[in-house]
Amino acid sequence: MPAVCILDDFEVHKNEEFLKIAEELKPELITTQVKPVRLLYKENPGEGFSDKKNVKEEEPSLLSGKVLKKDDRVVLDFGDHQVGYVTLDLASTGSHQDAPLYLYLRFAERIEELDSDPAEYNGWISKSWLQQEHIHVDVLPARLELPRRYAFRYMEINVIDVSMKFSLVINDVTLKAVSAVSQDDVEPLAMDDPLLQRIDRVATRTLQNCMQDVFEDGPKRDRRLWLGDLRLQARANYQTFKNYDMAKRCLYLFAGMTFNEGKLAACLFLDPEPEPDDTYLFDYALLFGSALLDYYEETKDEKTLKDLYPVAMRQIEIGLDYLTEDNIVPDHSDEFWCFVDWGDGLNSQAASLAILIYSIRYGIRLAKYMGDTDRIDLLQKKEEELKKSAVEHFWDEEQQMFVSGEERQISWATQIWMILARVFPKEKNRELILRTIEVNPRIRMVTPYMYHHYIDALIRSDEKERALNEMKRYWGEMVHDGADTFWEVYNPYNKYESPYGSVMINSYCHAWSCTPTYFLRKFYEEKK
Repeated sequence: MPAVCILDDFEVHKNEEFLKIAEELKPELITTQVKPVRLLYKENPGEGFSDKKNVKEEEPSLLSGKVLKKDDRVVLDFGDHQVGYVTLDLASTGSHQDAPLYLYLRFAERIEELDSDPAEYNGWISKSWLQQEHIHVDVLPARLELPRRYAFRYMEINVIDVSMKFSLVINDVTLKAVSAVSQDDVEPLAMDDPLLQRIDRVATRTLQNCMQDVFEDGPKRDRRLWLGDLRLQARANYQTFKNYDMAKRCLYLFAGMTFNEGKLAACLFLDPEPEPDDTYLFDYALLFGSALLDYYEETKDEKTLKDLYPVAMRQIEIGLDYLTEDNIVPDHSDEFWCFVDWGDGLNSQAASLAILIYSIRYGIRLAKYMGDTDRIDLLQKKEEELKKSAVEHFWDEEQQMFVSGEERQISWATQIWMILARVFPKEKNRELILRTIEVNPRIRMVTPYMYHHYIDALIRSDEKERALNEMKRYWGEMVHDGADTFWEVYNPYNKYESPYGSVMINSYCHAWSCTPTYFLRKFYEEKK
């Protein structure tokens, strides 16, 4: 497990006014009744569902009155990724029930998950996130309303045991799907390319299923509000669902619970009441100002800007306090102090400085809206100083790329963030991104979160056509691999990549993956 910056002297400072505003913006969830569209079986129980030739399919109408005996197994396909609550209408046939029904239920976002054995999970995240239930039913018939919320497309029903005198009858299975928004309210992408239309549809579905009481990072695992995810979800939301209240609610929740010198937590828990996690991520905290500026430019909400401006500025001040005498950020890569990406062995020192510069740029724009001239002058001066420092300490003239850390590591992430920080003029940034593509550094991008910033860097470097092709290559490949919603981790070079020690715990509907809809609708779609 990687080390995380957890503060021993963690002390929360709550702004009750901000938290009250956030609570008043809590959405009423939309509920939709969903039925299975297919029943699936394995022709050969010894083979997996990933082998499509081994899968037998039946019509969902055959579920009603379905009789299952001991060791019988059926998989229900709900047609698309869902988030919600399941109810089973169960009965029995044969003699009077003389023993409890013993059921095993399992929920999977991808059919391939059902080929894995949860008993073999050995990752460092708690196995309690694996979506499975062992249930005894003493009396049949019964209406079994499962209390937990699940994120899935496939539901496995496995009869562990019944007595020899009776069998289970499934009369019905229904899902109450929940979200704060409806995909029906979003116009189809106005582009002719079928793959881009599919990518956009999967992206909006991803966003929809992550929009619950807040912008969740993933409805299967964590189910909390992460600041880095929030920024990207909000951008996609502004181009699609336009649920401004949710973006505002999330901003106020973060600002309402600061800790230790005004720091923002990396993520928030919502139940049983809002509470910040005791984890600080340098880059996530800095990007609060970017999220606030995006919200203001979308809504022109002057009060929210005025309320939250000091919080955004404080994150920049804290970031500047970390600088050494040489005007660089110390190397905390081994401490997971700055996320950047899940890349194996990624050194984040140079990217940390670039993200600070990037955030200062957004801070300047916020200060201009506020008419804060003293702050504008201060930040503009600091921006130029840090750009100069970035070149002096991290630019390798011979390799024509930025390096990071004592070992002078070259990574995709470092180049991308230096481009987004605009350390160089646009034309030299364009040369740098093309140079990065040519060299293809060994420390690659792993997550859609980092790929988002790669696409952003391409667009900002006037490489829009290449950016479009890269979206089709990366997110399009996920679609070809069967994605109904986009995944937390996707490495085209290693499709079984997991930062947690096992793909079983990976999230296959994850907030930071939804941004193709943002790019396509903002930069490519023909406006009506």
